[in-house]
Amino acid sequence: MKAATLAVQRPRDARLLVVDGTGRIAHHARSSLADLLRPGDLVVANDAATLPASLAGTHVASGATIEVRLAGRRAIDDDARTFIAVVFGAGDFRTRTEDRPMPPALQAGDALALGPLVATVVRRIDHPRLVELCFTGDADAVRAGIARHGRPVQYAHLAAPLDVWDVWTRIAAEPVAFEAPSAGFVLDWRLLDRLAERGIGFATLTHAAGLSSTGDAALDARLPFDEPYRLPSSTVAAIVDARRRGRRIVALGTTVARALEHAAAQPGGLRTGHGLATNRLGATSRLAVVDVLISGTHEPGSSHRELLRAFADDATLARIDATLESSDYRTHEFGDSVLIEPSLQPRSNLKTATLASKFGNERTTLPA
Repeated sequence: MKAATLAVQRPRDARLLVVDGTGRIAHHARSSLADLLRPGDLVVANDAATLPASLAGTHVASGATIEVRLAGRRAIDDDARTFIAVVFGAGDFRTRTEDRPMPPALQAGDALALGPLVATVVRRIDHPRLVELCFTGDADAVRAGIARHGRPVQYAHLAAPLDVWDVWTRIAAEPVAFEAPSAGFVLDWRLLDRLAERGIGFATLTHAAGLSSTGDAALDARLPFDEPYRLPSSTVAAIVDARRRGRRIVALGTTVARALEHAAAQPGGLRTGHGLATNRLGATSRLAVVDVLISGTHEPGSSHRELLRAFADDATLARIDATLESSDYRTHEFGDSVLIEPSLQPRSNLKTATLASKFGNERTTLPA
């Protein structure tokens, strides 16, 4: 697979690798997606807008230059002052993430000057790079400071800096994601019109997509961190209706799949409100909601790639990887996509509940 050479998430010649339930692989133009789905299918997308979550600044005690990458929060509707963050030493995205220097030794109580913002280290989370931060000031001031001073998280495979609108999908709404929910770049108004014309439903949820890489193998092994999400009542109702009619649920992105499967596994089953996705989908997962996954192309070893094991066995994934490589598909959020329909397997029962205001028994702790 090749990385894109320009900051273009919506190339006109984008391709879609389709893998059906028998493991058969076919190549299509991504623009033909609506024609590859079935009337009555329900597409669910993540409408989170992406924060400019990379903040340059200094470690006040040492004067050392740092970069803070916001990476997580407890809830979508919290006060937007407390975050999990990954901290790097001097440098920027032009250096490969895995080659970035460590930050100075960070301790609870340390102040970080980040442009117009000041953050305090609440605690270090069992790794020199990973901390919990609390920003000084009210929530509105913190949001404004991040908007003015931050820049999108990006990686060294693109030389030109991204603007914030480069990492927003067409349906971007509330800015809560730390990296773009990149599968959503497949969407444009023409596709949405075509879905409606073919009788394919469309619904959204909001999921605070986290970082795809920290540059450290031990930290990367802990990805994805816990990620908050919100399910609207209209989306839950659409899913319940589609399943009653025997229609397929199509998750547009790994964040959508994670949120829906986490919600369905909670006491009382799928219901409207807020949740914190603490689950990891993988080879042993039994899918209760999602019938089809549309995703970017993910390289072996990444947390996103591990999630694909819930949808295809290792032999099929190996064939997918080989095909992506030999056919020169573009990687991740800046290029092409895959559509995977799981092989026939026993499915968990989809539990549904009367629509309620929030999920029961939510876990609200940061990762330890």
